[in-house]
Amino acid sequence: MMDRLRAGASSIAIKVILGLIILSFVFAGIGSYLIRGSSDAAATVGSTKISRQAFEQAYQNERNRMQSQLGDYFSNLLADPNYVKSFRKSVLDRMINNVLLEQYAHSLGLRVSDNQIRQMILTLPEFQKDGKFDQQTYQFLLTRAGYTPDQFADYLRKDLLRNQVLSAIQGSTFTLKGEVEAQNKLISETRTIRTITLSPSEFAKKVKLDDQQIETYYKQHSASYTRPAQVKVAYVELSAKELKGQIKVSDAEAKQYYQEHLDKYSTQPQIEVSHILIKDNKAEAEAILKQLQAGANFAKLAKEKSQDPGSAKEGGNLGWIEKGVMAPSFEKAAFSLKKVGELSGIVKTSFGYHIIKLDAIKKAQVKPFKDVAAEIKSELTDQKAADKFYQLQSKLEKVAYESPDSLDAAAKAISQPIHTTGFITQETAPKVLQSQAVFQALMDPEVKEDGMNSKAIEIGPEDVVVVRVESSREKSLIPLKEVRAKVVKQLSMDKGEENALDLAGKIVKSLDKGDNKLLKENKLTFSKAENITRRSPLADVVFTMPKPSKDKPVYGQSKDMSGNIVVVELDKVEQKVEPQYNQQIASQLAQNDAQQDMSAVLGELRKHTDIEYNISNDATQ
Repeated sequence: MMDRLRAGASSIAIKVILGLIILSFVFAGIGSYLIRGSSDAAATVGSTKISRQAFEQAYQNERNRMQSQLGDYFSNLLADPNYVKSFRKSVLDRMINNVLLEQYAHSLGLRVSDNQIRQMILTLPEFQKDGKFDQQTYQFLLTRAGYTPDQFADYLRKDLLRNQVLSAIQGSTFTLKGEVEAQNKLISETRTIRTITLSPSEFAKKVKLDDQQIETYYKQHSASYTRPAQVKVAYVELSAKELKGQIKVSDAEAKQYYQEHLDKYSTQPQIEVSHILIKDNKAEAEAILKQLQAGANFAKLAKEKSQDPGSAKEGGNLGWIEKGVMAPSFEKAAFSLKKVGELSGIVKTSFGYHIIKLDAIKKAQVKPFKDVAAEIKSELTDQKAADKFYQLQSKLEKVAYESPDSLDAAAKAISQPIHTTGFITQETAPKVLQSQAVFQALMDPEVKEDGMNSKAIEIGPEDVVVVRVESSREKSLIPLKEVRAKVVKQLSMDKGEENALDLAGKIVKSLDKGDNKLLKENKLTFSKAENITRRSPLADVVFTMPKPSKDKPVYGQSKDMSGNIVVVELDKVEQKVEPQYNQQIASQLAQNDAQQDMSAVLGELRKHTDIEYNISNDATQ
């Protein structure tokens, strides 16, 4: 919800709204095959239904949020139908959990008063201007987000209701002083060690291999030396982005477009207005209007009588507004005022009864052509490129279908080159061919086996390709002679690591007995002592080793981030409480407990509530 409000306040609000509308069409297919049946509910939780519309809106919001965070990586995830299904279900699960918490809150007798809602609206930072609640900003953002005041209040009421349950669970968790101190000791613990590093690559240099060992290893690890199924591909790409470079827009065309769309390059007429709001008492509003008509000071009465907390202190002033911002009846009355100082009658909106005064007028202003010429030319170039793209796309599809055994005619028809690849898999393909849709087409028997052209495949906005398989080869084991060097290298490394591990194990056993003979024989010495924390790469092993006695270290072995084998001598363990971390540790422990408690509550609520998912269980659909 708040994301939508913030989007409404940005300069690209209209683009975002249009984008959501477009996306709703793009994903309509997905929604239709993931939601089954004719029910209007995406899910039913007890007696409460979650509508398809609400679910789709929540899904789009979450999808847009993830897209903005992860970019192309998330786009690739969405190419997998199984991921889309899982992602959509996770959104629906969160909505179900919210309903369960609301029902649970009602069963406990929890309520949210109108005054709580009012106070929250007044303090939300999205509605603040110069540190104070601003009525104009509030109405503008609600209008842009597509919510009425009642709908927004209902959203806040449910959110506050759920938070009462969350707060109750969080408030019931506690941590003991001894628990915090014990955790503090563990976190702050340091261990003093010395190490010997054995490099498997050095051991590998000393490994001697015979042909039998190499062949046996090759056969035992044949999967590592198997070439995946591959195809050689020819393709033709048609992209509006590339077509833009072929298009020129003249000054005359730009000027003609400017003249035909002057309203597009004109500021909207604006008016500055003040108002007095009386929420529930029409008679009181009428009495105030009579005082104003008799000559009373508007600003003074607004400060004394108006029930709009945002504008009353400013004498009722709402600032400059334009059409499409305020409630329809308010806007109609305000823009019907023609003279500065003129008063409206009583105007009814969902907020209450308004008296409006016109304070100032700004007429529409047209931007000079020179200020918008570059913008117009860019827009016309995009339009022409798109028009040309769709014309050529139709031609490409027609010719590729009519001449299915070659791309020559298709490439000639759209004046684009034929690109070819070597043998590729989806992972090694050029970026333009890496989408799931392209490789599904390449695996189609008509394309792969019969050598036919594919249909035009969309790989991006106004970007399509037609592909054909020039040749293919099935999954096969690469002959040993071709991969012998790789086999020898890997086998040597494996044996080198085995030998390093074996020597490390023997060193640890001998040192445990107080014998350092092996160190002398292999010319090995321990490093200088160092203190490590639980963030060290060796921590997993070192912090599980028993504590050493005062005069006898403890020995063990580990592996570092580079794959080297490390012999560890643990000399000392130090634990101390760092008081400055106690509050943070206590808070984290309480948060973990609260999360576990919340999961348990939701688990019980799910167990005792009839929940029906109206989504398909078939991930392949």
